[in-house]
Amino acid sequence: MQPRNMSMSGVVDLAAVKAAQEAKSKAEQARAEAARQGGGGAVTPASLVIDVDEAGFERDVLQRSTEVPVVIDFWAEWCEPCKQLSPLLERLAVEYNGRFVLAKIDVDANQMLMQQFGVQGIPAVFAVVAGQALPLFQGAAAEAQIRGTLDQLVQVAEQRFGLTGLTVDADAGPDGSSAAQEVPAGPYDALLEAAVQALDAGDFGGAVQAYKNVLSDDPGNTEAKLGLAQAELLQRVQGLDPQKVRHDAAEKPGDVAAQIAGADLDLVGGHVEDAFGRLIDTVRRTAGDDRDAVRLRLLELFEVVGADDPRVVAARRALARALF
Repeated sequence: MQPRNMSMSGVVDLAAVKAAQEAKSKAEQARAEAARQGGGGAVTPASLVIDVDEAGFERDVLQRSTEVPVVIDFWAEWCEPCKQLSPLLERLAVEYNGRFVLAKIDVDANQMLMQQFGVQGIPAVFAVVAGQALPLFQGAAAEAQIRGTLDQLVQVAEQRFGLTGLTVDADAGPDGSSAAQEVPAGPYDALLEAAVQALDAGDFGGAVQAYKNVLSDDPGNTEAKLGLAQAELLQRVQGLDPQKVRHDAAEKPGDVAAQIAGADLDLVGGHVEDAFGRLIDTVRRTAGDDRDAVRLRLLELFEVVGADDPRVVAARRALARALF
């Protein structure tokens, strides 16, 4: 099986949106706590590749995945393809310089983990991001394909979950005794953190304003644009009666406001294609200001899901056909 295309950008239901924000918040809290205890600085290159067993899985993989993507290599000593793939993954872990951590699991010694991940054959490679497991590929794939999969993994982890990886001290010894260089905070970190805290507290209006404050100075800030689209969606559906919205959307196909509210609710519930299809159908039935309102809401929902999601790509084509 070839490396699978990652598409975490399509995870848009309410629980997943909150999980993404919580993952970032937990990562920041973990770094702050480590700093208070005198740790949390740069790690050594050697610490980017770790052996993991069942006893340490929660600490070494699940907890760590709230700070950095963890790539899991299921292998065994008798597996000939593993002897080709494992050294390549170890080299890439060091080359990617803290953008992910490689966890090596010997299936002979950890049968339970193998079963829990549904591994059918080895080598098998998975990723865990913010506690969520993702199958990557099985077999000794080509290096170019593996790089492409890893590139998309670290991109999605950063854009959707705020996981920017670990700081690596190339000069540190095996014991990590070298002093780590402190990484200065970015110019908008405080505002972005305020937005995350507002989301955690259910203050969607506060989160919207915090993201807008960032974008007023830095219109191209990717994290703020994504966060604003999500926060505005959550703010819109916060006071809706789901049963009434669904009833109105079903009974009033020509009511633009009802269809827009229905699409918002569809998206928060994870029904991406339903949300897009509802609005595209409404575009076909409307004209003038009504059509513009529907089109603009659809573009906003594209921002929530992510421009690289195949469902967005398909919906953009369908929208173009509906308009022209």
